Amino acid sequence: MRILLLTPPMTQLNTPYPATAYLTGFLRARGYAETVQADPALELVLKLFSADGLARVHSVLSAKKSKASFAPSCRHFLAEFESIKRVAPAAVRFLQGKDPALALRIVSREFLPEGPHFAAVSQWEGSVEGGLDAAFGALGIQDRAKFLASLFLDDLADVVRDGVDPRFEFSRYGEKLAASQASFDPLARALEDEGTLVDEILEEITSALVERHRPDLVGMTAPFPGNVYAAFRMAKLIRERSPETRIVLGGGYANTELRELREPRVFDFFDFITLDDGERPFLCLLEHLNGTRSREELFRTFVRDEEGKSARVRLISAPGLHDIPHREAGTPCYDGLPLGDYLSLLEMLNPMHRIWSDGRWNKLTLAHGCYWKKCNFCDVTLDYIGRYDAAPAARIVDQMEALVRETGQSGFHFVDEAAPPALLKAMADEILKRGLVVTWWGNVRFERAFTPELARKLAASGCVAVSGGLEVASDRLLELMNKGVTVEQVARVTRAFTDAGVLVHAYLMYGFPTQTEQETIDALERVRQLFAEGCIQSAYWHRFSVTAHSPIGRDPARFGIEILPEPQVTFARNDLPFHDPTGTDHEFLGVGLKKALYNYMHGMGLDEDVRVWFGSPVPKAKVPSALIRRALSTAPSAKSALES
Repeated sequence: MRILLLTPPMTQLNTPYPATAYLTGFLRARGYAETVQADPALELVLKLFSADGLARVHSVLSAKKSKASFAPSCRHFLAEFESIKRVAPAAVRFLQGKDPALALRIVSREFLPEGPHFAAVSQWEGSVEGGLDAAFGALGIQDRAKFLASLFLDDLADVVRDGVDPRFEFSRYGEKLAASQASFDPLARALEDEGTLVDEILEEITSALVERHRPDLVGMTAPFPGNVYAAFRMAKLIRERSPETRIVLGGGYANTELRELREPRVFDFFDFITLDDGERPFLCLLEHLNGTRSREELFRTFVRDEEGKSARVRLISAPGLHDIPHREAGTPCYDGLPLGDYLSLLEMLNPMHRIWSDGRWNKLTLAHGCYWKKCNFCDVTLDYIGRYDAAPAARIVDQMEALVRETGQSGFHFVDEAAPPALLKAMADEILKRGLVVTWWGNVRFERAFTPELARKLAASGCVAVSGGLEVASDRLLELMNKGVTVEQVARVTRAFTDAGVLVHAYLMYGFPTQTEQETIDALERVRQLFAEGCIQSAYWHRFSVTAHSPIGRDPARFGIEILPEPQVTFARNDLPFHDPTGTDHEFLGVGLKKALYNYMHGMGLDEDVRVWFGSPVPKAKVPSALIRRALSTAPSAKSALES
């Protein structure tokens, strides 16, 4: 059976999303040798920003009558089109790492036509003594050129969004059509439209994939709402061009948002939709299509039953089946993905923040699920969080060695919900014992187990960065959300990592139930101190939302909020509307929080009173200005893990 696995646009441009790589490796190991994979998102961007693609963008813009209302990005594009068309393919090659000599021309500031995004450079030059020289130094040519080329590409992305297709972004496409949409109608209407130039190019890519591989089965993963519109658009074309091909959808979006699916029209596009880990459902599905398993013996799979003139959606999950243990899920296989064509982007002058978009990382998981699985805001009732299953350290390092051999790349991103400290220690010991030279990073919980000794050992094994949740930076609220950490503990753990030479990113949250304005301002003061004391180098504020599968969503009254009436759900359900009687204006506070964080990540404003970031009066922070420093002064001294 010929199987084609796809990640629809969009996720990220610097490295493949790992779902198809994991499933390809698993299926080939189980005897399905004709399993292949492709990344249409990468193909879409490369085709769109080629000379021919940009000429097509120019034609769309030129055909519009009201050019006076064009966004600045579009006006700049039209004015500089010939230069942009000439240099864009070279800039793309440079960001792919294929033409490093071009850096010298890019940093001259005479090669790339500079559009609206380059205002960030002017802001930096005006705010920091020494400007870009202070950021990159006299010899930081490659990184400086990568930063400028990334801004150039951001300008082009804005042209597509502002003038061609408002749904287009580098990391998502048509997200609002799918995110928590109770009704399928908005997505159905968009799919009935003729489509934009972006859709046209996506259909060309899809047609070429079908023609090249002639698949019997196409499997698509939609990890996020921003993949869903493109997945349906591609499925629609595959239906038209190859009606005998079966199509299945899975991934994080289905796992979280489609668990209450009742919309039969979805199955005009897909034959099957699977939930949670894909290995066992996919195996059962293949056996069914091969005639060795009945339809009623499928596993966690939605189907459409036809009943006369009506139809209904049904979830089939035969009893007695179980998931494939994590240690048996196999090693990801990147065969078929053009690893040399991915784009490394550097869009922010922050060494930690760049890791997400710069460099190609082999993605692995140490364990399935979360070993803590107690946070009240998290989807702890779902399989991807609630079922914890770890692989042995030796098995993980075997996979790392295999991927280095296959890809030629020694960088790894562990995409666990939270990497277990004991397993990380065992893995580090195994890496050091084998003398393996790798570079790795991942997500952790800032818990006491990460001592200075362990941080040093992880750094010695190749760890260069960690990310973890500080969330609300308030001990009262951390206890309410059952996070299992305190602000003082986070300070000590993050400082231990920083002292070991490991970069630290903190996930932050505002708008948590019952969070007051005073608590929000105090949280920002604690975050300021963590930056000032060198505990963290990067962070991001997320606006809190209640999800249907979290303890808060299941029992909102316990957290002092009320879930508002919802429309009847036939399609997607995840984020729930709610009322918090505390009455804090989180929308207003969010602007100041993000402004402060942007400056902190660039080393600016760390001595300012936190009230300066808000345009109208807010309470003075009640947190002692030396709180974090005092917490650190009582921390145990660090010792080298290699001595222990």
